[in-house]
Amino acid sequence: MRARAEARLDNLTLSRKEGWQQFVDTPPRIPPELLSRRALKALSENALETYNRQRREWHANIGPIKTPQLEELHEDLWDIVDSNLQDGDKAKGAVAIDAFPGLGKTTSVLAFAKEFHSREIKAEGTKTRAGHERWPVCRVGLTGNTGMVEFNRAMLSFFAHPGASRGNAAHFAHRAMDCVLACETRILIVDDLHFLRWRNTAGVEISNHFKYIANEFPVTLIFVGVGLAARGLFSEGSSYQDAVIAQTGRRTTSLDMRPFTIDTVDGRREWRQLLLALEKRIVLADKHPGMLVNDLSDYLFARSTGHIGSLMTLLNRGCQRAVRTGVECVDRELLDRVKSDAASDKARRELDMAFDSGRLTTRTSKFG
Repeated sequence: MRARAEARLDNLTLSRKEGWQQFVDTPPRIPPELLSRRALKALSENALETYNRQRREWHANIGPIKTPQLEELHEDLWDIVDSNLQDGDKAKGAVAIDAFPGLGKTTSVLAFAKEFHSREIKAEGTKTRAGHERWPVCRVGLTGNTGMVEFNRAMLSFFAHPGASRGNAAHFAHRAMDCVLACETRILIVDDLHFLRWRNTAGVEISNHFKYIANEFPVTLIFVGVGLAARGLFSEGSSYQDAVIAQTGRRTTSLDMRPFTIDTVDGRREWRQLLLALEKRIVLADKHPGMLVNDLSDYLFARSTGHIGSLMTLLNRGCQRAVRTGVECVDRELLDRVKSDAASDKARRELDMAFDSGRLTTRTSKFG
């Protein structure tokens, strides 16, 4: 068996620069060696427990997968971020990743930001010319009660600024700008933007604050959320609040993450390529070629409704059960006993009927 990697991300938090550094610098996980049934039986009790622990961690952290959706999003993000190298007197365009839950928005954005961070550090080094730590990326997560004070304090907390505990919104904002300038930050990720209540006073204040950041901070804002258009981020209205919020929309490029679909040959091919990539990463003794892509393709689409987040959750839980129970294989009988998210389960019945009747298929040809 391969030696277990020392680097771990168990207690990782991306709201602090130390956690972000660990996220960026930790090398990709090494998959456990694929052992046969005979090899499993030959292991001592302690060795088997160690091996199964490795497989539990591996299956719980498969990904990210370079799907067409992820690659398309990354191409758009590189275009926007690299075009935001204007001089300091020009406002930077922002990005909003607006899509349904379970499509991999945050995972894809973090994978992009990781690449960007690594590129900048490789080109410029870990220290700025003034001798400060270089932090190309800052990430802030919102909560349902986030206002300007909390948002600015969260930025300061990311940089571990000692002034994060005292002051008002203006003080925090100026300190945050000092951190961004000193650390030469170029991307500010604002995750879970849908938690913000746009139509109340705090929402308007935050919208104005985002405009201030776009004008004064040398960063590209990347918003991530659900239903941002419906919440008015991109709308223009007649009221003062609508007009203020619309200013953010005018400077924001909306991007999405599409689900997998099977109504075209290209869509079915993308789905099957995803299953093939996942199948190769599964470490179970009785795994066989076609276990997912042939035996379970229709079933997995019905269970996940084409949402990669639901698919990854289902397979992760299925692999955990397969290891724990000694089944050592993922099949329909096992997965039928694995609980999934409520949204997928609600839509599953109609899809099952469509597959059973032949009205839907994930196969690209009659031969599969």
